[in-house]
Amino acid sequence: MSDPEIYPVPAELAARAHMDRAGYEAARMQARETPEAFWAEQAERLDWMTFPTKIKNVSFKKEDFRIRWFEDGVLNASVNCIDRHLPARKDEVAILWEGDEPTDSEAVTFGQLHDRVCRLANVLKANGVQKGDRVTIYLPMIPEAAYAMLACARIGAVHSVIFGGFSPDSIAGRIEDCQSTFVITADEGCRGGKKVPLKANVDKALEKVGGVKTVVVLRHTGADVPFVEGRDLDWGVEADKASPDCAPEPMNAEDPLFILYTSGSTGKPKGVLHTTGGYLFWASYTHELVFDYRPGEVFWCTADVGWVTGHTYVVYGALANAATTLMFEGVPNYPTVSRFWEVVDKHQVNIFYTAPTALRALMREGDAPVKAASRKSLRLLGTVGEPINPEAWRWYHEVVGESRLPIVDTWWQTETGGALISPLPGATDLKPGSATLPCPASNLKSWTRKGAFWTARPRAICASPTAGRARCAPSTATTNASSTPISRPIRAGISLATAAAATRTATTGSPAGSMTSSTSRATAWGRPRSRAPWSCTTSWPRPPWSASPRHQGPGHLRLCHPGARRRRHRGSAQGAGRSRPQGDRPHRRP
Repeated sequence: MSDPEIYPVPAELAARAHMDRAGYEAARMQARETPEAFWAEQAERLDWMTFPTKIKNVSFKKEDFRIRWFEDGVLNASVNCIDRHLPARKDEVAILWEGDEPTDSEAVTFGQLHDRVCRLANVLKANGVQKGDRVTIYLPMIPEAAYAMLACARIGAVHSVIFGGFSPDSIAGRIEDCQSTFVITADEGCRGGKKVPLKANVDKALEKVGGVKTVVVLRHTGADVPFVEGRDLDWGVEADKASPDCAPEPMNAEDPLFILYTSGSTGKPKGVLHTTGGYLFWASYTHELVFDYRPGEVFWCTADVGWVTGHTYVVYGALANAATTLMFEGVPNYPTVSRFWEVVDKHQVNIFYTAPTALRALMREGDAPVKAASRKSLRLLGTVGEPINPEAWRWYHEVVGESRLPIVDTWWQTETGGALISPLPGATDLKPGSATLPCPASNLKSWTRKGAFWTARPRAICASPTAGRARCAPSTATTNASSTPISRPIRAGISLATAAAATRTATTGSPAGSMTSSTSRATAWGRPRSRAPWSCTTSWPRPPWSASPRHQGPGHLRLCHPGARRRRHRGSAQGAGRSRPQGDRPHRRP
């Protein structure tokens, strides 16, 4: 039985893409049959100080558990994101910044990026930061956030970025958990015409937790903020005194790069630790393939660097591929609901990657704000962070993309570090509401739990009888769980304070591999069950968004959370249109 709503890959797109259907199948087969040779060849995309000879060292036995990739390789992430591009691209734009107000913008070349990262790295070193030390970063979406991350990577410090909207309690908990002694922040941030008191939040957090010796403060808005004598340093003053050259620290591929906190399934933040070689490889690999990135294009991921999406596709993946990456401090509905599309025109954005929540909020405003901008520079659209319901997908495709642009609907997690399931523009047919195929060599499987045991499904990713290819799309249902047997070079560890709980969770009743706790439904196109209530509630006249999480109780329950328009607050692309529903009542799924 054919599906009338399938969008085939245009022949001209397949011809010029990095990977067409035949290339996808070839990569998938090679990764399955000769994985070490495949990943050794792919690892050449990075610049190594010492190229690895030990590619994969993995065991899931309880008595001998290990996951190591490129373990004798040596590299530096900042070199891969900056230095290697300097001979050919020193004067090309690395970062485009668009401020909260449309009048605020900046272009930073790779040469300037190198200078500013090295100066901050030397400031860190001069104040006692060494390889392996944890540095907390609490900044708005400005180029300095990328400078701080890359400065840490340059000297081997482990950064922990905290979203600029989090409270002092959240900051304190993360500082305490990762045992950070150094904080980088700003006087204020700007969001939707309002100021965010970043320095004040840090001061309150440090009243609750000890151990922080130094706070570097960027004067972003120029607000008059108090400095603590002997602890607080002025970023601008210290950077001006520092050298513009800083030798990169040689890092083993298994050395940690960053810690990022995720709530996961318990609600208590857990520190996910990513290592240098595997993470950087997967960020670069998926950025190129999923977005079919081409040199010279402007890439805009609207996520904040406080989330993993911002880490991977605003900073590390984009810059490792010498992309011009756009950082946006503002929100999609300020000063007008046309802001996203005005920014696209202003900076001639070619690839646009955002969250379905933002799209649904903008969809409620009608088509006119979109059509007020030309958007002619756009070549590719993408979504991230949650499943996109078919109605929003169609609006994105037909109105924003004028029915001419492919959409990559990506599925992944903080723990995976990069996309695991996504269409590839030149290889995968599209269907509204489906994330389609795993990325090459992701090797995802679907498992069914019976009692305390997990059993692999006969067809882990169900083949389509019409298209003759595999399809899958994850969701948050309750009957199955997706997993990946760590067949690609990325490893997520855990921060010190969460190690015991995470070990218990990971090794109890699970099959070998990494359990995602998401559901893949084995149908021809794998439409997840959770999208039905989403699509229903977002079709009501008032709510611009809804959520349908699983109820934490017996049975198969879903909580429908339609958000009232009048309670919407201005937020990021990943949080636009959110409200806090009250009086929720569980809705039993049929």
